[in-house]
Amino acid sequence: MSAAEMAIWARQHAATRGGIQRALWDTRDLVKTSAMRLTLHVIPARDFAVYIEALKPMAAATLQRWHARVGADPKTIQTLVDTVVGALRDEGPQTQQELIARARKRAGPGVRAWLDHAWSAVRPAVIEGAIVYGPPRGAEATFVHAETWLGRQPRVRVDDARAELMRRFLAAFGPASPHDFAKWSGLKTTDAKSILAAIDDDVVEVRVEDARGWMLRRDLDTIAACRLDRDAVRLLPAFDSFLLAHATKAHLVDARFYKRVYRPQGWISPVVLQAGRIVGVWFQKAAGRQVTLDVQLFARASAHLRESIAAEADALSAFIEARCTPRFTRVSS
Repeated sequence: MSAAEMAIWARQHAATRGGIQRALWDTRDLVKTSAMRLTLHVIPARDFAVYIEALKPMAAATLQRWHARVGADPKTIQTLVDTVVGALRDEGPQTQQELIARARKRAGPGVRAWLDHAWSAVRPAVIEGAIVYGPPRGAEATFVHAETWLGRQPRVRVDDARAELMRRFLAAFGPASPHDFAKWSGLKTTDAKSILAAIDDDVVEVRVEDARGWMLRRDLDTIAACRLDRDAVRLLPAFDSFLLAHATKAHLVDARFYKRVYRPQGWISPVVLQAGRIVGVWFQKAAGRQVTLDVQLFARASAHLRESIAAEADALSAFIEARCTPRFTRVSS
């Protein structure tokens, strides 16, 4: 959650942690659930049905292959889903362990060992859009019944949902290719090509440094008139979506520093972004209400870059309500 909160802060420095928490748990304008690539995301609640319907076939197929490997038959899985959904609908928020205990009573002997895997009892229901994350209970996450929590959701056709998701993707990250969309969403590249073809009237093909890409036609004139602010500096958190939007990363980071950002086991470092390129990584080290930002730069830093990072650290201090002080080091490849 801290990375998700900081991703919002990186784009809206006026945002506060309290405001984000209220949007999640009080006004429910945001919702935490599984989305792209079967990973956790915070998304606008008004778009919940679009994300679920667009990604459900891919997610369900992935889960079915896992079920087959562990010997869980579809009838048993549906029983578990019904158990979890019914409990949350009738009794309100519950933790993963509480839901697993209920599911274990309904599961056959061959499935009980499978229930010990990470959130296996609730994942099918999350993918279906039947349940979402609820307010934390201490250090534990809870789950809630989706329609009780968010209200009745609109019915969206899969093709319409995927077309809208592609439009949103290109609005945020275009120019981009079907392969980029596939890597970002978790869908197949063949599906991504079909989705792009279906919205042909809305997109235009462009070339950027000899690479083909597509963007929304309505954005073409605006983007063409833009000028890059070469002084712009941002501190992006771990796993930021900007770092995941395109399949290739050469436009973001020099190859010799690639593994400093994109690390083993899917870990993606927090980065220093200058004029759209990664110029370093940074890590928080907290001691009470004092936080040191260990800023590891890939090249000698100008005075302006250091001053800009210090200004970002000041803005971050207000957001996390702890004094952030940058400490600079230079790293080799």
